Amino acid sequence: MITLSHCIDLDRRDELAPLREQFSLPENTIYLDGNSLGAQPKAALKRAQQIIEHEWGTDLIQSWNKAGWFQRPLTLGNELAPLIGAAQDEVAITDSTSVNLFKAVAAALHIQKQNPATAAKRVIVTERSNFPTDIYILEGINHFLGQSYEIRLVDSPEALYQAIDADVAVVLLTHVNYRTGYMLDMPALTAHAHQHQALIIWDLCHSAGAVPVDLHAAHADFAVGCTYKYLNAGPGAPAFIWVPKKHQAQFLQPLTGWWAHRSPFAMQPSFAAAGDIRGALCGTQPMISLSLVACGLDVFKQTTMEKIRAKSLALSDLFIQLLEQYCGSHPLQLETPLEHERRGSQISIAHPHGYAVMQALIARGVIGDYREPHIMRFGFTPLYTSYQDVWKAVHILADILDHKKYDANLEKNAVT
Repeated sequence: MITLSHCIDLDRRDELAPLREQFSLPENTIYLDGNSLGAQPKAALKRAQQIIEHEWGTDLIQSWNKAGWFQRPLTLGNELAPLIGAAQDEVAITDSTSVNLFKAVAAALHIQKQNPATAAKRVIVTERSNFPTDIYILEGINHFLGQSYEIRLVDSPEALYQAIDADVAVVLLTHVNYRTGYMLDMPALTAHAHQHQALIIWDLCHSAGAVPVDLHAAHADFAVGCTYKYLNAGPGAPAFIWVPKKHQAQFLQPLTGWWAHRSPFAMQPSFAAAGDIRGALCGTQPMISLSLVACGLDVFKQTTMEKIRAKSLALSDLFIQLLEQYCGSHPLQLETPLEHERRGSQISIAHPHGYAVMQALIARGVIGDYREPHIMRFGFTPLYTSYQDVWKAVHILADILDHKKYDANLEKNAVT
């Protein structure tokens, strides 16, 4: 039997445990939803005050130069780059994931159309279980292109290899599935796409800061992702886009705002592409929320992704073992792979009354979230999740299930 004292001992020996003190976590709360919204770094409040009071309040418009506002999307991108295997001057932190995805897909399709060897390709591949906005963006682009592409939805990771064939122009895949936590083989799928002369875009929303990612080693073409989950940048914080140097000169996308211009303050009446990572920008950036990205990134500088990954797997392994030990008699279905190489940093379990059970957990101070159909998601953020958190969460879940302390007829909130 795994005991609480065993988990206390694991915490005592945990090299990452001191990092928890750098986050603002409410008392009597076990936060297992960092896969949806990361916890607040304590440094964020002071940083926001400094930006509002000094950079904005005192220096006013001078801060575009004096405080480095104009370069901040790219300087922060360079700080994020090591976490995803990107080189310097290849990452911009800007806009939302959906907007950046639109840019990346449009640019990839443009590159393919300019190449005589790939100009006739008319298929875009993604997974049916992909996060919905990814599919919606593909549908939207295709609509404005006169429905000239087939969007091929694939129903399993294994079927991707057959679906990516000679007709495919672009592949859009999410590295770690938002619903199940299934992690795709990035190097293998990228190589397969390239064998068929397709370009591949990776969505790293559930990967960046959670699992080691090496975009260059995988020879990927483009990537996007958010900063407000495992990177702990704050709700709705600007996302990121990765454009490797091999594609920057050809990177053209429809959102040709002035920040993507070669000389923005020349105020020329026609657009001239920057030709580097600045070409992935669009308009004026939200400086307060953008600046807070640094607070989350600063914590990652104190450790390595390898150490984070090792603890992530240990936490999720413990969670699975405790579920078997204390909740094995209940109709719980593990949706996340047991294999480490196929698992992100979350565990998803299905229950016939998953939403009601999750709401009962939240009422008891264990915060996860719910996704249709019937899936309860539990995210493990090694920077602040403890082994004791895991033990206590499962014990509360067991009590709820054993005594049916949930309302099966509960009406769902707008955000689940």
